[in-house]
Amino acid sequence: MEPRNQTDVSEFLLLGLTEDPELQPVLFSLFVSMYLATLLGNLLIVLVVISDSHLHNPMYFFLSNLSFVDICFPNMLVNIQAQNQIITYVGCLTQVCFVMIFTGLENCLLAVMAYDRYVAICHPLRYTIIMNLHCCGLLSLLSLLTSIVNALLHSLLVLHLSFCIDLEIPHFFCELAQILKLACSDTRINYILVYFVATVWGGVPLSGIIFSYTQIFSSVLRMPSVGAKYKAFPTCRSHLSVVSLFYGTIFGVYISSAFTHSPRKIAVASVMYSVVPQMMNPFIYSLRNRDIRGPLRTFISRILSF
Repeated sequence: MEPRNQTDVSEFLLLGLTEDPELQPVLFSLFVSMYLATLLGNLLIVLVVISDSHLHNPMYFFLSNLSFVDICFPNMLVNIQAQNQIITYVGCLTQVCFVMIFTGLENCLLAVMAYDRYVAICHPLRYTIIMNLHCCGLLSLLSLLTSIVNALLHSLLVLHLSFCIDLEIPHFFCELAQILKLACSDTRINYILVYFVATVWGGVPLSGIIFSYTQIFSSVLRMPSVGAKYKAFPTCRSHLSVVSLFYGTIFGVYISSAFTHSPRKIAVASVMYSVVPQMMNPFIYSLRNRDIRGPLRTFISRILSF
């Protein structure tokens, strides 16, 4: 198979989730419904946090950041409208870059939110001093900058690859792993960076989350009052549920890819981390957090009264 230089590559072919054309309208309708639920749910969280002064604290500042990231997460709906969807080379790399930015940003924000809960429960008297406005803004900005740098490194390395003639991607969106499989040139540096970043990018935030909650549980168990324990745990339940959903779906995709060689099945599994967590996050926080439920009902009734 003759290699083709990346400058000659003009487009990729996305094969979608299924080869059955009759299923395409069903999948498209499903994805539209999920995207609208994601958009509406996360937008409500952002608006409620902004409109209610009682929610103007670090915990809900980071929650609104997380909801904003979920709103901005790249929309891949256009790629499943047809069985075979053509996407330009630039468009594909742009999609890869943005998917990595928002996935990395969500990963970092979950770790920052765990640190916020650690400070609030383990150092309550110093909470307002440590988690001040400057610190919160700096943590959010640092998360964004590191996510952008990570995504740009991978994207720039892809630009130096040569591709074969067969440019079919058995997926419904452009994913870095699928792009690397199509390359005819040496991808060792790309894979070294992928494994290194996956270890650091995944290991450090997850280790931070585990450390934070180890300290939180230890601190809560030492509390003499049952009421104090009951008050401390609800502030963590929603975040733990979101963390479990985010990392659980990602690990599920990698485990499924290790046990199956079907690109279609891997693409279906990828739906779990690329769509489901972003849709479920606002429901988890609104249903399991009393601080959000009250203002949310007030905000919705105010809108409906107009």
